[in-house]
Amino acid sequence: MSYASLSVKDLTSLVSRSGTGSTSSPKLPGQNRPVKVIPLQHPDTSDDARPPSIPFDDILSGWRAKIKRMSLVDWVETLFPCFRWIRTYKWSEYFKLDLMAGITVGIMLVPQAMSYAKLAGLPPIYGLYSSFVPIFVYAIFGSSRQLAIGPVALVSLLVSNALGGIADSSEEELHIELAILLALLVGILECIMGLLRLGWLIRFISHSVISGFTSASAIVIGLSQVKYFLGYNIARSSKIVPLVESIIAGADKFQWPPFLMGSLILVILQVMKHVGKAKKELQFLRAAAPLTGIVLGTTIAKVFHPPSISLVGEIPQGLPTFSFPRSFDHAKTLLPTSALITGVAILESVGIAKALAAKNRYELDSNSELFGLGVANILGSLFSAYPSTGSFSRSAVSNESEAKTGLSGLITGIIIGCSLLFLTPVFKYIPQCALAAIVISAVSGLVDYDEAIFLWRVDKRDFTLWTITSTTTLFFGIEIGVLVGVGFSLAFVIHESANPHIAVLGRLPGTTVYRNVKQYPEAYTYNGIVIVRIDAPIYFANISYIKDRLREYEVAVDKYTTKGPEVERISFVILEMSPVTHIDSSAVEALKELYQEYKARDIQLAISNPNKDVHMTIARSGMVELVGKEWYFVRVHDAVQVCLNCVQSSSLEEKKPSFLRRFSNNNGSSSYNDLQSYNTLLKEPLLPVEK
Repeated sequence: MSYASLSVKDLTSLVSRSGTGSTSSPKLPGQNRPVKVIPLQHPDTSDDARPPSIPFDDILSGWRAKIKRMSLVDWVETLFPCFRWIRTYKWSEYFKLDLMAGITVGIMLVPQAMSYAKLAGLPPIYGLYSSFVPIFVYAIFGSSRQLAIGPVALVSLLVSNALGGIADSSEEELHIELAILLALLVGILECIMGLLRLGWLIRFISHSVISGFTSASAIVIGLSQVKYFLGYNIARSSKIVPLVESIIAGADKFQWPPFLMGSLILVILQVMKHVGKAKKELQFLRAAAPLTGIVLGTTIAKVFHPPSISLVGEIPQGLPTFSFPRSFDHAKTLLPTSALITGVAILESVGIAKALAAKNRYELDSNSELFGLGVANILGSLFSAYPSTGSFSRSAVSNESEAKTGLSGLITGIIIGCSLLFLTPVFKYIPQCALAAIVISAVSGLVDYDEAIFLWRVDKRDFTLWTITSTTTLFFGIEIGVLVGVGFSLAFVIHESANPHIAVLGRLPGTTVYRNVKQYPEAYTYNGIVIVRIDAPIYFANISYIKDRLREYEVAVDKYTTKGPEVERISFVILEMSPVTHIDSSAVEALKELYQEYKARDIQLAISNPNKDVHMTIARSGMVELVGKEWYFVRVHDAVQVCLNCVQSSSLEEKKPSFLRRFSNNNGSSSYNDLQSYNTLLKEPLLPVEK
C-alpha cells in the first residue's frame, strides 16, 4: 500500500492563491480560499418562462405534428400496412420464397388447426374456419411479414376453460356460438388497445410470470389430451388434480390400440421436429411432421379399421358463410377471458412479430400490429372463427422458410380454402389420437424447464415468481394462476419503486470518478462528507424510504466515511442526482424538510448534476434559493472539492495554536494568506491509495 497527498494533486489546479483567484470562483462560508468549479446553469423560473408541460399535452402535440407530416402514401400505409411491401415487391426474388413458405406453413396448419379446435372443445372444422378468413385479413392489416396466425394451443385451452364454465359439453351449438362471440370480443379489445396505444401495459408482467404460466398451461393441455391415448374419457378441467384423479380412476378402461397408435405418432413427430431443428438442410421435416402424423394415422385407420380407435367423423364441406353473433347474453361473462386472451396476443404475437422484424431488418409498430390482429379476429368471427393469434412454431417455420412478405400468408390461406373445398371427405378418417399427438408434440416445447434452471442460477426472486405462477396455475386453474402471477409481478414492481437502490459513493484512486463503495471497495471516502446517489425517480411513494436511508448514513458516520481529516460528525451530504429522471412536488417538499433538519444540526446539503426537468422542478419550488445556488454542482467532484476545502480549513483552524489564531485575526496581509494556502496544500493528511 502506498500513500499520496491527494489534495496536492487534485486541488492545486482548483485553488487560487490570493491575488490570482478567478473573480467568478465562489467563496463559501468557512472557506479561506476560492475553489474553481464548473458553474451549474440554473433555469429561468420567471413568469415569462415556459410553464411546465403536461405529459398528455406533449402526446397530443406529438400526434398533431406527426399527422401534419404524413403524406397520402403514409396514410395508406398506416391504414393498410400491406402496401409497404406491395410497393417494393421484387417478384423475381421474393415470389418463390413466399410460395414455398406459404405452402410449408399451410401443410403444417391444416392438421394443427383441427387438433386445436378439439382442444377448445369445438368440432375440427372450426379450426380450419379460424385459419381461413383471419389469415387473409391479417395479410392486409398486419405489419409482420413472417408472423403466422391462426389457432394456438394456449388460446384454445383458454377458450375451452371459459366455455366449460358456461355451457355443458353436450351443448355443442352453444359452445360454437360462445367461441365465435369470444373472437368478436377479443378483436374489439385488441383494436381498442391498438388505437389507444395501450400495448405498453403488458410490460408490467414479468417474463418469469409468462414462462411459469405457459409451462403450467402446457402440462394441463398435455394431460387433457391423454384421454385419446387411453381410450376413455377423463374430467374436463384446467386443474391438474382433477385430471390426474380421473386418469387413475378410469385405468380399468384402458385400451391398447389407441395408446400404441398415439405413442407411435408422437414419437415420429418428436423425432422429425428435433431433426428438423438440428439440421438446416432437413428443416422441412419440422413443418411436415403434423401432416406425416395425420397421413400415417389415417392410413392405419383406413386399412385396419380398429374399433377401439375413435375417428374425427363427418366434417362439413365448403367455405364458412357470413353470420353475425345471434346473442350477446354471455358477453359480460366472457369479458375476463377475452381480456386474458388479448394479453396472450400481446405477449405472444406482438413479441414474436417484433423479434422477427428485428431479425429481418424492418420496422414494426406494436400498436399497429395489435390493431391488425383485432381486425382479423373481428372479421373472422363473422365467418365462424374462434380467437386466433400468432403461433410460435408456425412463425418460426415461416421465418426459416425465408418468407419475405405477407404474400406467404395469402398462399397459406389459399391452401386452407382448398382443404375446406376438396379435402374434408378424407378428414373423417383421421384418428382422434393422431390429433392429440400433434397437440402434445406442439406443447411439449412450451414447458420451459431451462428457464427455471436459469432463473435459479441468476435471480432467486424471479425463480420464486416463476414457481408461484406455475404452481397456482397447475393447482388452482388458469385464471387464478394469471391473477396471482400478475399480482406478484406488480407487487415486485411497486416494491422496487418504493424502495429504490441508494448507494454511498467513493472516489476511485487516481481518478475523479465516484462509484458505489460496496461495488468498489478500493474507493475512498472523506470524513465529514457523505456522497449519496439515488438510482430512481423520487416521488411520494419512495421519499420516506430515501429520507430514512439518509438519516441512517448520518447516524452511522463511521461506517460510511473512513478517510481524510478526522471529524466528529457529518458536515456535508452530497446528493448525486444524475440517475433521477423525475421528482414530484411531494418529494420536493420532503427534501425541503430534510434541508431544514440538516440546517438545525449544522449539516450542509449539496446537490450534484440534476437533469433539466428535475432541476426545473426544484427551481420552481424555491429550493434553489433555500439551499443556496452555490451548493448546486455539475459534477460530484466539484462538490467534493468545495466541501473538502471547508472541512480541511475548519480542521486546520481548530488545530492552530492560540497565538496564531490571534495573529490571523489581527493580520489580513496577503503574505499570511499565501502561507495559509501553502500549508493547506502541503500539510494535509496523507490518504491511502490502493495499488
